[in-house]
Amino acid sequence: MERFFEFVLNHYIYSLALAVVTYLLIQELFDSAFKKFSTISPMLAVAKMNDSDTLIIDVREAPDFVQSHIENAINAPLSKLSESLKKLTEYKHKPVLVACQNGTRSLSAAKLLTKEGFEQVFVINGGMQSWEEDYKLPVKLGSKNKSNA
Repeated sequence: MERFFEFVLNHYIYSLALAVVTYLLIQELFDSAFKKFSTISPMLAVAKMNDSDTLIIDVREAPDFVQSHIENAINAPLSKLSESLKKLTEYKHKPVLVACQNGTRSLSAAKLLTKEGFEQVFVINGGMQSWEEDYKLPVKLGSKNKSNA
């Protein structure tokens, strides 16, 4: 035990780095174990859209949304999503698909939606990038369709 403390004192930067990485890994483990939303592939998202009355929220900024978006999606940029939630309360018990450019902002949006009481929140894995490039699914181009911001 004495040699352990000696090592920690002699290599405090490595010890601190180990502690930080361990903390972040444990935090990620708990976040993934207790998250109330799930990620689905674009193909499963299409199936969900076909099976039920599903809301599609695109959390990209308006210029990106105008360039291309999923048909019938509404634009609620992540920066303004909390303001848009009042208009979306009728969908709290229905499936909600969340998309962004590559799947990172939609995770934050999904956390916010589940915190606000939305029960069926699904993040499209890979976002619009995967939707368009990997799966070659159709998009609506160049239209100022439904903006909730």
